[in-house]
Amino acid sequence: MKPAATMTSRTAGSHSMLPGEPGLPRLRPAVARGPGGTGVLEPGLDLVAHARRHGRPRFRGPALIEEVAAAGLTGRGGAAFPVARKLSAVASAGGSPVAVANGAEGEPASSKDAALLWFAPHLVLDGLQLAAEAVGARTAYLYVHAGSDARGGPDMPWHLQSALAQREAAGTDRASVQIVEAPPRFLAGEETALVSRINGGAARPADKRYRPFQRGVGGQPTLVQNVETLAHLALIARNGAAWFRSVGTREEPGSMLVTIRESDGQVRVAEAAIGTPLNWLMRLGDDVQAVLSGGYHGGWLSLAEARQLSLCNAELRPAGAIAGAGVLVALPAAHCGLAETANVARSLALESAGQCGPCFNGLPAIATALAELAQPRPAGPALANLQRWAGLVTGRGACHHPDGTVRFVASAMTVFRAEIAEHARGRCTATRRGPFLPVTEPAVAESDWR
Repeated sequence: MKPAATMTSRTAGSHSMLPGEPGLPRLRPAVARGPGGTGVLEPGLDLVAHARRHGRPRFRGPALIEEVAAAGLTGRGGAAFPVARKLSAVASAGGSPVAVANGAEGEPASSKDAALLWFAPHLVLDGLQLAAEAVGARTAYLYVHAGSDARGGPDMPWHLQSALAQREAAGTDRASVQIVEAPPRFLAGEETALVSRINGGAARPADKRYRPFQRGVGGQPTLVQNVETLAHLALIARNGAAWFRSVGTREEPGSMLVTIRESDGQVRVAEAAIGTPLNWLMRLGDDVQAVLSGGYHGGWLSLAEARQLSLCNAELRPAGAIAGAGVLVALPAAHCGLAETANVARSLALESAGQCGPCFNGLPAIATALAELAQPRPAGPALANLQRWAGLVTGRGACHHPDGTVRFVASAMTVFRAEIAEHARGRCTATRRGPFLPVTEPAVAESDWR
């Protein structure tokens, strides 16, 4: 196996291209240049070139669902749920189904969905149309952040409207597609939050009595799939299950996009075969003390672990991490892992929708205890309180936000155990102050969720 194919993200500087594994890249064009100079891919608005490159789908409707099942495609938004099961559930639910492409990338450390929508919008829109057809939907939505968010990306709604206009002029689409803008909140992309926003409400997680595939947008069965997932689906429709399984592992086939933040702060997006060793994807020298895998609902790995593990849940989960939405961060040795974890935990607590006790009370308590641990000579009960509150929160939230936060915090308690001991002695090993991991600004008003 060779290193994964890479491209820079919309937030990155210039990077050289690494040798690609046979069969990769699948999702991106071959040319790696873009707006504002080198290093970012040109916007993928040429529908004719897209059709020439990918050809026509071979599988549609029920046959596509069967092919997706054979391919073993799982969601690339973080949960890794089998896509064919979602398609089948919505297709058999009756009513007037709705299909939604979820591009609301609320994870501050991730930019892979925005990069994909920028350089391959027609692949995502193909996937949305094919998924809508497979479940019997005539109405579809594309749910994305505005370009004026805190991360300063391009005007994504305008970019996607331009792609849709090309498709309308060419008469390629059966289902009508409406773009809905998501607020720049961490939880805005959660399925029920997405449904609430499209229905005209706030983008907050909602009651779980009904899942979206049962009762979603407009009360109808709703298919919600991450935009990368739909891009893979569009390629499976053309190339089939065996082609999709030609990279990856037997249990976790295919490739995935990964946002990689190196220890020097440079960011890029790579397409990697699942099962690629982490030390082939990122620089793991002695200037790195730990790796965050899976983002802020993922987990920390020690440098020694990261050098031995691969990008697959079968290896990462036993170590307390996940592949998740494909975030890999190399934490510099000069930064305090406890302080970084505390800063993110505070942000996650402030990102709570405030609708259940584990989030409203538990996450702030955990963040407070972590902030105490991050100080020299923390108060005695801080660690015990942290462990107790984490146990009380797990499995009790209205959504997965508390569980994901606890996974992230619990991994820090293991990986940064030596730093906890140093802090107890009144010392911190960090030589640089200030946060390394990005966080979002806290929600301060109801309008922040709309």
